[in-house]
Amino acid sequence: MMDWSDVRVFLAIARSGTLGAAARLTGQTQPTMGRRLRALEAAVGHELFQRTSDGFVLTGEGAAVLNYAERMEEEALGFSRALAGKEQQLSGLLRVSSSDWFGIHVLTPVFARFLDRHRQVSVELVTDARRYNLARREADLVFRITPFDEPDVIQRKLMHIDYALYGPVDCVAPDAGDGAGQTLVSMDSAFDALPDVTWLKRMLPKARVAFGSNNRGAQARMCAEGGGFAVLPCPLGDTTPGLRRIDLGEAPPGRDVWLGYHRDLRRLGRLRALLDVTIEALADT
Repeated sequence: MMDWSDVRVFLAIARSGTLGAAARLTGQTQPTMGRRLRALEAAVGHELFQRTSDGFVLTGEGAAVLNYAERMEEEALGFSRALAGKEQQLSGLLRVSSSDWFGIHVLTPVFARFLDRHRQVSVELVTDARRYNLARREADLVFRITPFDEPDVIQRKLMHIDYALYGPVDCVAPDAGDGAGQTLVSMDSAFDALPDVTWLKRMLPKARVAFGSNNRGAQARMCAEGGGFAVLPCPLGDTTPGLRRIDLGEAPPGRDVWLGYHRDLRRLGRLRALLDVTIEALADT
């Protein structure tokens, strides 16, 4: 009979497609994952994955039990969240996810004040583009620039972030509606539809995108180095040495920031305390 640890191995490999990625998801080593998978397949008497040059692919037997494994996972995680939600003591770990620039320039000062007040709590801030799953407790609290559509998530709009056009402090401002001979720093091509990207192309249609990145910090640094004009969140652009705001007569669109956490954690004492400090410091009035 499979126990929960067996199910975790199966699901991690099914979702990631490789032993290495599955090992990172579960905090185990790649050889350990391989041994556990072989033992699991021997125990159930079926080959659950086909080994291919591109990674691990579910066999028919593996695909047939995937839904049951996911239901087992949800029950186990619900059990864990229900117990965690009863914790009232202000101690323990909180895992928070946000974009890189927001975590560095907005959240870190707030979290420093929180940790000074609550010395028994630890905060782990993860800043990358991945969307962390609140139901699986990959994060306890998530900050995003779009509303949450996952079930059982309590969310609120936290604040509005202004964006502005920036250039090096010694640059000559371009003319709105032109941009001939100018270079731009923008998001990479996968994010062409973002409001600030379309605004930049509309305001400086003759300018050339010389550098693209999904990392706002990299954009700010390239802009300061003279790589081109960039639209940046003001908390980042205003604090980056070597940059100044450029006024083209129309401000770029800003973005709203949303926070969300799983409803089962709504009474978790340390999460409530962090929410109180964050909302007090950042929430729009």
